[in-house]
Amino acid sequence: MRAPAFWWRDRPGLAAALLSPVAAVIGGVALRRLGQAGGTVDVPVICIGNPTVGGAGKTPTAIALIERLKARGARPFALLRGHGGKAKAPLRVDPAAHGAADVGDEALLLARHAPTIVAGGDRLGGARLAVAQGASHVVMDDGFQNPSLNKDSALLVIDAGVGVGNGQVTPSGPLRAPLAPQLAKADAVLVIGDGAPGERVAVAARAAGLPVLRGHLAPEPAAIAALEGMPLIAFAGIGRPEKFFATLEACGLTVVARHAFADHHPYRPEEIARLAADAARRGARLVTTQKDHVRLAPEVGDGIATLPVRLVLDGTDALDVLIDRAEARAAARTS
Repeated sequence: MRAPAFWWRDRPGLAAALLSPVAAVIGGVALRRLGQAGGTVDVPVICIGNPTVGGAGKTPTAIALIERLKARGARPFALLRGHGGKAKAPLRVDPAAHGAADVGDEALLLARHAPTIVAGGDRLGGARLAVAQGASHVVMDDGFQNPSLNKDSALLVIDAGVGVGNGQVTPSGPLRAPLAPQLAKADAVLVIGDGAPGERVAVAARAAGLPVLRGHLAPEPAAIAALEGMPLIAFAGIGRPEKFFATLEACGLTVVARHAFADHHPYRPEEIARLAADAARRGARLVTTQKDHVRLAPEVGDGIATLPVRLVLDGTDALDVLIDRAEARAAARTS
């Protein structure tokens, strides 16, 4: 599903108003879930979430946190639902045996950096499996609004380009629950990129007493160099495909066509064949995101370029406060 355009307007309009009765029910359910106590495990659990539906940069943030934990000598495990995969019960990801259809695209990206557990519908069971297999910390990619597993610290990630849109709860807007109660459950907010919508969320976060971290997604220079001087046909099935297209152009690359798909879109062979035929006619090269690339069949993916990105934080100790807080809370409840 592609997010409707009216979600990202500064103020609610007619469509949002017409959907507000449904949004009130969804928001009420979400608030009750936020207030529920979850089960615990004997290691710190750190959640990387976002207050809105769709992508905001959670997976690059989770990877940055994992790498920071590893630098501190920890053995973190990643934990996520496995959206788009078939797993229904907790499962450790084996990149040699599992594909995106099995465990989801994000799990395959995380598994490049740390042992990764796909929880299916059981995040508490997934965390317990991680601990049983030697995790010193559990890093949750998403799941902030899910009450089944207690979080020792939580970071809400905001895409500065869109913020929280019109500020309404889905389906009237992009929020999963009203913003203020979500901020009350968080320990910090990370604003990725620049933009007035993100600044408005930063103001609200500070007013709620939360620290606001800053960062941006930086493409790998070697990948940029490999794509310079050639026409590109870009395609993406992520939360905001236009952000990927803008990143390519900001790198000085020549994009001659753009194809946007829904988040986690399962590409059919005929779709890729059409894109490849268009590229051949134009003398262009296909390029997509890493998240999209892992959803492609190997026989077609090998010929398609990617533009990997990583999260660059303002301040080298930006994540340490979050880690320290989680460790202190976990120690207090297990002592």
